Amino acid sequence: MSLLGRIKPEFWDHRNLGGAPYRSQFNFRRTWYAAVFVTSAVVLAPLMFMAVMDYRATRHDVESDILLRTSRLVSNTGRTLTYFLDERKSALDFIVHDNNFKLNLNPKRMEQVLENLKKSFGGFMDLGCIDHLGIQCVYAGPYNLIGKDYSDQEWFQRAVKRGEFISDVFKGFRHVPHIVIAVKYYPSEDSSFRVLRATLDTAKFNDLLSQLEIDGHGDAFVINHKGVLQTPSLYHGEVLETISLPIPDFAPETRVFQWVTEKGVPLVIGYRYITDTPFILMVVKQKQELMKAWDNTRKELIGFLAISVAFILFVILWGATYLVNRIFRSDQKLIVSLHQVEYTNKMASIGRLAAGVAHEINNPLAIINEKAGLMKDLFLFKEEYKQNEMLMGLLDSILSSVTRCGRITKRLLGFARHMDVSIQSINLEEVVREVLGFLNKEAEYRSIQISIEISENLPNIDTDAGRLQQVILNIINNAFAAMENNGHLQVKASLAGKDNIVLSISDTGCGIPEADIKRVFEPFFSTKTGKGGTGLGLSITYGLVEQLGGTIDVKSEVNRGTTFTITLPLAIKEKEMKNSCEYS
Repeated sequence: MSLLGRIKPEFWDHRNLGGAPYRSQFNFRRTWYAAVFVTSAVVLAPLMFMAVMDYRATRHDVESDILLRTSRLVSNTGRTLTYFLDERKSALDFIVHDNNFKLNLNPKRMEQVLENLKKSFGGFMDLGCIDHLGIQCVYAGPYNLIGKDYSDQEWFQRAVKRGEFISDVFKGFRHVPHIVIAVKYYPSEDSSFRVLRATLDTAKFNDLLSQLEIDGHGDAFVINHKGVLQTPSLYHGEVLETISLPIPDFAPETRVFQWVTEKGVPLVIGYRYITDTPFILMVVKQKQELMKAWDNTRKELIGFLAISVAFILFVILWGATYLVNRIFRSDQKLIVSLHQVEYTNKMASIGRLAAGVAHEINNPLAIINEKAGLMKDLFLFKEEYKQNEMLMGLLDSILSSVTRCGRITKRLLGFARHMDVSIQSINLEEVVREVLGFLNKEAEYRSIQISIEISENLPNIDTDAGRLQQVILNIINNAFAAMENNGHLQVKASLAGKDNIVLSISDTGCGIPEADIKRVFEPFFSTKTGKGGTGLGLSITYGLVEQLGGTIDVKSEVNRGTTFTITLPLAIKEKEMKNSCEYS
């Protein structure tokens, strides 16, 4: 049986019996829907609510962890950059305040100092001294910059104004990207100021970021306050190019925010302003890459939730179907029982009526028979009447009609006696012919041919004659209803082993579709809906055969006919039959 077949309710295709006096008081579909809906709401609503809340909380925690790790990375890298620049600026401060630096106008001394700076700190490209007019008077380095006028350079003006200055990356006279650290000082109290200028190699500066391991296809770079790249970026351009990302607002501490590009790519951006410099450190990560691990976990959770919900729904559907099916079966048994009681009472009433009618008819029939016999005897004494064929024929007709009426009343009395439960030895052929006797007129009127084939050595059976009559009558009535005029009904009976007999009743009617054969014995199932069929005849017949200790089977072909086969024991104990009546 398929999964759908296990949870499909038995009552789904059931309709209340149109003309039955007893109808179900339940709307089973509505009851089933209510049971499924209420149970699902009670079970699934809290589950789904908790799943959604847990999903949102877990996602929030994952996103918070991403922001926290990004913030920590930016803070640590920012401190490294600050330390790198402060270390070199402090070295220049130490040089200008060293008493030995009064020899700084000596180019050899300047070269020696530069060499020591390269060995101690690294990253220095050249070193020069600029007078108060902005002219470089002493220079140590690879370029020919003696006599260069820096008075109109922004870095020189800011160094003079502030006392010290760290520039952003620019090309200047040498046309090579570099960073300038300048410190203003006075060689002596009565002399004019000078500026000690050192140039830093950007390669060393870039190495601080290139060594970072950033997850989520991340990128770390430095920009100035105008959004110009100070270090190369993996995804956002080269040095001195303007980035397409927004320039973050100033903040004294590390900040992290989320942003979506024009192409719809969500980013996690962490930044930090490097104090006393024009630099902004930025770390950019692709959020989708960062959330991949969570997405995989989410798919697993959603899959587990879907399987759980499907299993719960199946259990709910199965449970609701099981319970409502139990109610449905109990309700059907109640209705069948009420119909059986009504049917039994009806048959008992018919039996009492038949007995009364037979008794009332038998009395005048006895008088008619007696008087007609007397008249015939009197006429036989006189030759003139004895030789009158017409007169004697009329008397014989009266006597034969009385005999025929006597047979009819005898059948009625036999039918009435069989209404009560009693086990007796009966001849199956006599029972069959007695039942067919009630239907002979209809068979003659419709030209239905009836053939009876009963084995000669068939023994009597001990059973309840009344119930057997009802079984045969119900099946033959169904056969007559299924056949058109000029049909053929065949009744066969034979021994089956030592303890059973087999009675088969075949017709040449319209037949039963294969899909309906398994349901013909179900209560209220009828192929004659709207034509007076109640769907109880075969169901009651099935119950009666079980009460007699037998079985009933059916085979049919559409437009070919139907055969009902009844297997009965040769003897049934009265106690067993009573028990079957009580529990049927």
